[in-house]
Amino acid sequence: MYAVIDIETTGGSARHERITEIAVYIHDGKTIVDEYATLVNPERNIPYFITSLTGITNEMVEDAPKFYEVARKIVELTEGNVFVAHNARFDYSFIRQEFGMLGYNFRRPLLDTVSLSRKLLPGHRSYSLGNLCKDLGIEISGRHRASGDAMATVRLLELLLEKDKALKSGSLIKNRKAAKLHPALDMARLEEIPDEPGIYYFHDEAGEVIYVGKSRNLSQRVNTHLSNNTSGRAMEMRSLIADITWERTGNELIALLLESAEIKSKKPLFNRAQRRTGFRWGIYSHTDENSYIRFEYRNVNDDEIPLSLFTSRDRARGKLEQIINDYNLCQKLCGMYETDGPCFHRQVSLCRGACCGDEEPQSYNERALMALDEFIFRERNFFIIDRGRDMEERSAVKIVNGKYEGFGFFNVNDVGFGLTAVHDCIKKAADNRDIQVIIKSYLKNHRVERIIDF
Repeated sequence: MYAVIDIETTGGSARHERITEIAVYIHDGKTIVDEYATLVNPERNIPYFITSLTGITNEMVEDAPKFYEVARKIVELTEGNVFVAHNARFDYSFIRQEFGMLGYNFRRPLLDTVSLSRKLLPGHRSYSLGNLCKDLGIEISGRHRASGDAMATVRLLELLLEKDKALKSGSLIKNRKAAKLHPALDMARLEEIPDEPGIYYFHDEAGEVIYVGKSRNLSQRVNTHLSNNTSGRAMEMRSLIADITWERTGNELIALLLESAEIKSKKPLFNRAQRRTGFRWGIYSHTDENSYIRFEYRNVNDDEIPLSLFTSRDRARGKLEQIINDYNLCQKLCGMYETDGPCFHRQVSLCRGACCGDEEPQSYNERALMALDEFIFRERNFFIIDRGRDMEERSAVKIVNGKYEGFGFFNVNDVGFGLTAVHDCIKKAADNRDIQVIIKSYLKNHRVERIIDF
């Protein structure tokens, strides 16, 4: 039996948006035997662009049942059936999230008509529901409404069933033996893995962690590993996976930080390449005996955390040369010109003479401090606030005097953004150069919800 489902939502993220409409058609492989459709009050505003697409307005859902009021019906309809949808992961992730907020673990076997159509109906220019149905002569009555799209998916499923009779006998279940998966690996466990950011652990039959990874979509990444035939090492690891565990992180930054810490702590067999960073060169600063702020580039070590990290000597040197030019700093005080006398730039009047005592430390250090500000953490105390593991939760990464102190989660509805509560949620963690690279790179390339200085 198949439960063919379509939903409409307030947006594209299962973690942060809600269902506005759901339709379910129960199909026995020959005909529809039961059906259910309803609008759902999402308990939030429906954006204008969503209304423009679906036609579902805030007024239409105002008196509609909330999800918890229809949850039992959906469980009863889908129990023991294959969950079928066009781009099934989208619909499934929303429904699982809605049930998760109710404390119920909704789990059903999946059949994605997009993937199956690509396999059984090759050659189409597009496999979107609208384009595919147009090519196949399947009429959609009510596009971008749950009942109309679900009924179109029913007709597509019937066509696919005719195309491959073996589907009715259960050939859609993947062949464990052919994939050379470990006999102890519980395949049903895979359905529990969320479509969310987090880290995952692969365990061997003794329970030892053999690999740690992170992803913005845990389910997709794990399934990619289990079907990876690109190298002998990948297939070797796959054959050893007897169990899979995971931890939701709410966002990619927390996943990156946790992954790095776990690899260093557990030293998994198949994470060898990630145990050591590729950033071997760094820029450092210190104040000398004459009170001048000095810069230098050199090989990194485990004793000091550099201002910035680089994959090569040339990149580190190039960055330091840029800083010298941008802030009119002294070549000699930046370790770029070895001499007992004035630097070359002083000789051609490009340096103000800190290298030979012609410029006082106070004057020189004003520009050096401006250069230090390029390295964003410099003695700052702040929290990086971003999404949490559910709609009410936020994550916090704590930086004290430019150093990473750890991360945690807090419920914004309970404590707001009060500094005491944010401080209290932090779980201490070790700082190191890899962590510094992760945070600096993330802040440079991603938006976060907010930065709170303290």
